[in-house]
Amino acid sequence: MCGIVGYIGHREAYPIIIKGLQRLEYRGYDSAGIALYDGTNIKLSKTKGKVSDLKNKLEDEISTRGSLGIGHTRWATHGVPNDVNSHPHYSNSGDLVIIHNGIIENYDALKKELIKRGYTFKSDTDTEVLVNLIEDVKKNEDIKLGKAVQIALNQVVGAYAIAVFDKNKPNEIVVARLGSPLAIGIGEDEFFIASDASPFIEYTKNAIYLEDEEMAIIRRNKGVKVRKIKDDALVDPYMQELQLNLEQIEKGGFDHFMLKEIYEQPEAIRDTFRGRLRTNQAMIKLAGVEDNMKKFLAADRIIIVACGTSWHAGLVSEYIFEDLARIPVEVEYASEFRYRNPVITEKDIVIAISQSGETADTLAAIKLAKSKGAFVFGVCNVVGSSIARETNAGAYTHAGPEIGVASTKAFTTQITVLSLMALRLARAKGTITSSEFRHHLIELESIPAKVEEALKSDGYVQTIADIYKDATNFLYLGRGFNFPVALEGALKLKEISYIHAEGYPAAEMKHGPIALIDEQMPVVVIATKKGHYEKVVSNIQEIKSRKGKIIGIVTKGDKSVKELADHVIEVPETLECFTPLLTTIPLQLLSYHIAVMLDKNVDQPRNLAKSVTVE
Repeated sequence: MCGIVGYIGHREAYPIIIKGLQRLEYRGYDSAGIALYDGTNIKLSKTKGKVSDLKNKLEDEISTRGSLGIGHTRWATHGVPNDVNSHPHYSNSGDLVIIHNGIIENYDALKKELIKRGYTFKSDTDTEVLVNLIEDVKKNEDIKLGKAVQIALNQVVGAYAIAVFDKNKPNEIVVARLGSPLAIGIGEDEFFIASDASPFIEYTKNAIYLEDEEMAIIRRNKGVKVRKIKDDALVDPYMQELQLNLEQIEKGGFDHFMLKEIYEQPEAIRDTFRGRLRTNQAMIKLAGVEDNMKKFLAADRIIIVACGTSWHAGLVSEYIFEDLARIPVEVEYASEFRYRNPVITEKDIVIAISQSGETADTLAAIKLAKSKGAFVFGVCNVVGSSIARETNAGAYTHAGPEIGVASTKAFTTQITVLSLMALRLARAKGTITSSEFRHHLIELESIPAKVEEALKSDGYVQTIADIYKDATNFLYLGRGFNFPVALEGALKLKEISYIHAEGYPAAEMKHGPIALIDEQMPVVVIATKKGHYEKVVSNIQEIKSRKGKIIGIVTKGDKSVKELADHVIEVPETLECFTPLLTTIPLQLLSYHIAVMLDKNVDQPRNLAKSVTVE
């Protein structure tokens, strides 16, 4: 959540910052602001609303000149979304300006102390407290900005990524992080600051990612000095060459990033198993698993921790691991796992799943698991992200940038990686035969082409969306491997259309949800031929007898459901364990088209953020 962009160098800062903020809109936000410094004056403009609103307001209000500047998109925590609470924030003297992602948990105690010392506050934010704390330390200790930031941050409790500058030091920006990501782009006598690399990818391929509890003093002509916040120790930072390219983060002719990313899934899945799935050799090669095979084979159980869509991918993989590799699996919400004093031993493997690699609750769960001696394996999409660095080993999904807040290709590529892991472990344990193993590899290799076929239902799905776009409730039902797909389908609809939807195991319908079914209730039923098919058909008959409107997701050529359902969307046939990779496609398209028809902001739904970096 929230987005940070900053620039110091020889170019005009404003075009870089405004474009950078537009690139970070996917993170979710409710207000935006920019501060520019031209060597004489700080010029600040901010507003509730979108970056486009800020652009119009700013260009009317202030000069855009200056080669130093910071910009921010805010997702409200302390204080309602309005112009005053938007970032950046001045210190009382007007010398310091700050932008901040995260939450300062002890801000109220700090604020009361600062008020006693004569400070006043215009906003309700914890961020204005932080900038005044830095100023107070700087003034009382008579020290430079970097040292003041270090001392101040040692007094705060919470999470943050900050960028702050002093108008009396026009060639310097100080940044720091704890729990919220921050990247520094390194150019020729110019430096870029951002929450991720997308705002500066066309200017430089070289970046430093700050680790937790690190700060950097960035000076023109002097470079970047990275230090530990706790003890001021100098850090030798690792400079990373970025693999991202500009084309990957543009819409490429699609109306929305979400639709583009739905259609990117065949190639994203191919990219995820490329080099890992070697069908002709009857082999799976995952370095993170191979290097730690003894730990996986000796494990008593696997615990999967994740949030949101990644949690649903974890539920699918629970079925896959237990079915193929015959190892017990528990799937936990990271946000609950970290607080309930779980029983973890050195014989446990913890798999942490996160698209962004920055999910705060999942990171906390990783640290807890490591403290108990468990081996932690990460599955994420963003190279160099916090989860990639915190885990003992892991595997990237290689899905490419996912800009739409409602996750799509992350879900299918996470399932792909976890399927590869389960198959590799199953073969190593001998729980499947060599012929079964080869058959699964051949089928997995065919999945991208089958996803392409499933995408051909788009036009028909759009017709169904038009019929049900005004429904106020939806019910999604699935069994076995497709129960988590029902949960994911309901989540997608909730996220972007704001229609209430519930996902349930089909067999549980009689234990409550059946009371909701009437002629106004659309019920989406995943009824592929593999796995409990006859049972699901019986559930459909129960819905039909109560006049519910039935949308069936079925295997190509199905006849039984077609006779009962109001609408039938076909997907190609595959092995039962891989059906979630296909059945989720029409559900993604359905949620997308309903949201578009309702004129919702598909890529940036209200109240949601792409990377949830606070609890």
